[in-house]
Amino acid sequence: MTRTASAFWLNESGKGEVRQVTLAEPGPGEVEVRTLFSGVSRGTETLVFRGGVPENQYAVMRAPFQEGDFPWPVKYGYLNVGVVETGNLRGRTVFCLYPHQTRYVVPETSVTLVPDGVPAERAVLAGTVETAVNAVWDARPLVGDRIAVVGGGMVGSSIAAVLATFPGARVELVDADPAREEIARKLGVGFALPGDALDRCDLVFHASATEPGLTTALNLLAPEGRVIELSWYGDKKISVPLGEFFHSRRLTIRSSQVGTVGRPDRTYAERMAVALDLLADDRFDALVTGHSTFEELPDVMPRLADGEIPALCHRIDYGQAHVPE
Repeated sequence: MTRTASAFWLNESGKGEVRQVTLAEPGPGEVEVRTLFSGVSRGTETLVFRGGVPENQYAVMRAPFQEGDFPWPVKYGYLNVGVVETGNLRGRTVFCLYPHQTRYVVPETSVTLVPDGVPAERAVLAGTVETAVNAVWDARPLVGDRIAVVGGGMVGSSIAAVLATFPGARVELVDADPAREEIARKLGVGFALPGDALDRCDLVFHASATEPGLTTALNLLAPEGRVIELSWYGDKKISVPLGEFFHSRRLTIRSSQVGTVGRPDRTYAERMAVALDLLADDRFDALVTGHSTFEELPDVMPRLADGEIPALCHRIDYGQAHVPE
């Protein structure tokens, strides 16, 4: 008898659907996972949802277990937490970079054990906190640095959370939305609107994916300061203010991208383990700003994409009703 699972697919700009997909029997070295929760990373996933991936980035932007090809149809996502139901890890809660699907079979090496002190509901943040860890490794902040994070979305807020307890650092989250002040408060960092942000920063992380945000990031730097650019602009072209004080202050813009580990002495698996260990801190709960059921996802995704549902990480909840017989 053919076994099936339910998966969320993007069909065309602004549309998506739940499909039945064939579920293979796990082979040697593989595990079958029943999904408990997945997360929608609003920035990247809604960009994919609207078909905004440039053609020359199709290969780079592929998720680890993506099916289909950009722009559509495509099964896309990378924040999944579930319970292993076969193999050596049976009964263990794991994180996997897998799309929104009720069950799936992957190599055992593709899952990471969720530590006992990390609730499964919070563990969906692991993929984004991994991006934050990589950004901090790329930036290599120093004790006492004056740091701003411009863009209080999921990635920016994750970076702020990782840096909140960095020794001696002044950390401020900068966002045009005053509602993000409450997020900053819960994370234990300062907050400012762009026009009120503290300047003379040694280091600025930019994650707003907007032209004004990048300009703000550069404006906040002290001489010899650095911007770590994490924004993914997709097919959008932006203007970068490289006149005025850019050269006289000897400023630097450096990219950071999670596809490469920011430390040569660490592996992808070790980086993910660091991210999951950090999630033992309940401050990260502030980044999960809403939730829906799996069946609601085709209706929820367009509302996330157009901003009707404001979100950092929107959690998708799976229950026994979603598990195929």
